[in-house]
Amino acid sequence: MLGLGSLLVVALVAAYSLRDELGMGDRPRIGVVEVIGSLERPEPILDLLVSLRRDSSIKAVILRIDSPGGAVAPFQEIHREVLRTRESKKVIASLGTVAASGGYYVAAAADMIVASPGTATGSIGVIMPLTNLKELLDKLGIGLTTIKAGKFKDAGIPNRPLNEEEREVFQELVDNIHQQFISDVAQGRGLEGSKVKEVADGRILTGEQALALGLVDRLGNFQDAVALAGSLAGLKGEPETVWVGRRKESWLGRLAKDVLTRSLTGLLEGADHGPGSFVAPR
Repeated sequence: MLGLGSLLVVALVAAYSLRDELGMGDRPRIGVVEVIGSLERPEPILDLLVSLRRDSSIKAVILRIDSPGGAVAPFQEIHREVLRTRESKKVIASLGTVAASGGYYVAAAADMIVASPGTATGSIGVIMPLTNLKELLDKLGIGLTTIKAGKFKDAGIPNRPLNEEEREVFQELVDNIHQQFISDVAQGRGLEGSKVKEVADGRILTGEQALALGLVDRLGNFQDAVALAGSLAGLKGEPETVWVGRRKESWLGRLAKDVLTRSLTGLLEGADHGPGSFVAPR
């Protein structure tokens, strides 16, 4: 059983490890932000990027992306914040299983993109699915009455098909968003808009195909992205990473916590049963 002095040492080690895990240390490090799933709110990721930008100990940022996309605006907001972050720190996008559509939108804002050969990426396109339930509603004898102010206010309502004028309105909307996507990818990747447009037909690409088309810079895994970020930031040796927005406990932190827990448990058991007493497992 550890004495009080040993317990204090272990507690200090645990506290120092926790300090590093939370990004409170002053050693040079790389911040990692996860962009996962179909996002509804960009604010958590925006806040993380701002905090990393303000942290002088963070020398580079990695975006670990595993997202098939979703609504346009959240990914556009993150794209814009990544561009701001690039003004003061190097940003590397590390693509996981899927980084398509909105996922690639975010990646395109980074300084460099690293993907696995089999990563599903690209999908530079926009879709707006509309449902027409008129025949089903007719069979069920259900009728809907719409009262509106504005010619197109009920466009896309499911109890009737679109007329040609409404279809044109929606097509213009989708085309406009598509052009925004193309322009932002071209700007972020330093490519001509016409070059991006050639592959901006919504097709899914592998990481290997994306590399050949200039949409990805290197093939590799997350550790390759870490090494690249460290090199671009001028860090010596193996870079230290800090995963922000989630707790990623180090082996030292786990060890210190385990030793501390066992020692405190031993003290309590010793108080009840005396040194050397056998305590049955609970």
